[in-house]
Amino acid sequence: MHRLLCGPLGRRLRQVGPVLVPVLLSIADALLVNGLGMALELGVSVVAAAALLLRRRWPLLVFLVTLPGLYIGYIWFAPMVALYTLAALRPGRARLGVCALLLVAAHFLPYPISDFEPTAYRENTLVLIDACVTSAAPIALGLLVRTRRELASRVEDLTRSLRREDRLLAERVKATERARLAREMHDVVAHQVSLISLQAGAVQVSTADAAARDGARTIRELSVRTLEELRHMVGVLRAAGGDAQEAGELAPQPDLDELPRLIEMSALDVTYEGLRTAHDGAEGSGADRPRGGRTVERAAFRTVQEALTNVRKHAPGAQVRVRVDAVELAAPGDPEAAERGRSGLRVEIRNGPPDATVPVPALPGGGHGLVGLRERAQSLGGTLEARPTAEGGFVVRAEFPYGAG
Repeated sequence: MHRLLCGPLGRRLRQVGPVLVPVLLSIADALLVNGLGMALELGVSVVAAAALLLRRRWPLLVFLVTLPGLYIGYIWFAPMVALYTLAALRPGRARLGVCALLLVAAHFLPYPISDFEPTAYRENTLVLIDACVTSAAPIALGLLVRTRRELASRVEDLTRSLRREDRLLAERVKATERARLAREMHDVVAHQVSLISLQAGAVQVSTADAAARDGARTIRELSVRTLEELRHMVGVLRAAGGDAQEAGELAPQPDLDELPRLIEMSALDVTYEGLRTAHDGAEGSGADRPRGGRTVERAAFRTVQEALTNVRKHAPGAQVRVRVDAVELAAPGDPEAAERGRSGLRVEIRNGPPDATVPVPALPGGGHGLVGLRERAQSLGGTLEARPTAEGGFVVRAEFPYGAG
């Protein structure tokens, strides 16, 4: 039974029931009061009952149609339902007052009017009281229902407002926590990196060995670059909760133009096969990049950066090849996408086996680098593959479609 009421039939019954039930009750009222032998009285009563089908669309007109049923046919249910609907849907003091007087008159005055006995004071008083109650009750009930609906709507609006305020409060708390973390990051990390830069500068000045000076200079440049990126990231954290444009301006925006510099400073044996960049005047670079090009190039840069970091950690001394190509990509499950020109960028970082004579550096790692790269690629509509090779090395290959950012 519960399943039947909750199914499509139950929903249909809940929609139709409130409309049909008053009509059926009004028809039963007309039959019980007038019987089948009184044609005129029964006719106006049935018309009044049938008019209730339209009471929600034209409540005032339907109420006026039901008055002859009350005056001639002596039915009560149809005009009371019509007046209740009018009070619930079209409240207005003047309108309800006039309609109440009409219902009182139709109830108080007999049909035909010649049967009215002005001297029957006791009977007329009782009928008048009955007519007033019959008129006031549906109005009061209709106004009560309307007030409850308005109150429920206001409570719902208040609930939504409170939820919105709670969400804004939670966002402010997060912004405050981000600012605190940004300050701690600046105080802890920036201080240590600054010391590294100062020490490297001292070695660069004091040593007579050219190789040592070059290494110290590289360390100093890396430290300065790290401090710059750290400052940008701290700015992003502090701008959280502000407008997105400000945060975007604060964020570092590396692209393929910076890959040669990244590879040069990696201190690895890297062979780079890359696209022609903005420095070469290539089509699709700078202002002529494809839609989403900067976002894709930034993702490619971070992929190479993370892969080179992993080579330093896990395969010291290995030979590395970095290759960046512009390709036509096929969407998963859509081999014809390449024919429609779905262009993109493919990045491959392949390293050989580590050199056994080179010591493995004790660098910390959280194991989240490749996971983050894969999530970045998927968010741009691309793919990332990372696997060992048969030669004992490792390969990372990512594909990013243009137009994703």
